[in-house]
Amino acid sequence: MGSVQSIAPSLGPLALLLEVLGLAAAAYLLGSVPFALLIGKLHGLDIRQHGSGNVGATNVVRVLGRGPGLGCFVLDFFKGVLPVVASLLLALPLWGVLLAAAAAILGHSKSLFLGFKGGKSVATGAGALVALAPLAGLGALAVWAAVFLLSRLVSLASIAAALALPVLMLLTRQSLEVVAFSLVVSLYVVARHRENIRRLREGTEPRMERK
Repeated sequence: MGSVQSIAPSLGPLALLLEVLGLAAAAYLLGSVPFALLIGKLHGLDIRQHGSGNVGATNVVRVLGRGPGLGCFVLDFFKGVLPVVASLLLALPLWGVLLAAAAAILGHSKSLFLGFKGGKSVATGAGALVALAPLAGLGALAVWAAVFLLSRLVSLASIAAALALPVLMLLTRQSLEVVAFSLVVSLYVVARHRENIRRLREGTEPRMERK
């Protein structure tokens, strides 16, 4: 698949800039919505006080089960999909599309509603990148699934998928800008897993139970 293409609308430079910044702000706010916390509240608990304390789908699975966890993953995933789709429908230039994607990913990990704290941006990043480059994004999800099924370690699967992503972008012949963006997202996601990497080295990272 070729690289993401978008045709800039017939707006003046200032109007285009304001449109891009407006969409990026909306993407950040959407990314900031802490669905894990909201789902926990629906079940009468603060997810930050249970399990790993992380406001992400994995912790929801551990604390509340697969149903709520899957719902959280889908909601977080579409926090990444929607800004990219909206920017493409608005025919924004590629830099505007990438800015919207970055804003959604940043919103999830640095949520305005959680004092600029948040999750690790795996699901939201996956959504944004699947929307940007479907074959490469789905390939990264396949890597995640394979590593998880073999290891039962969500963190290891997430790190492996993140590292595979730029390679998959190159293999599917994405533009240099999209490849560079995927590399930045990959490194950001890996950096968000610093504590998990330490536990993986020590052999203390918890595995997801087989059910």
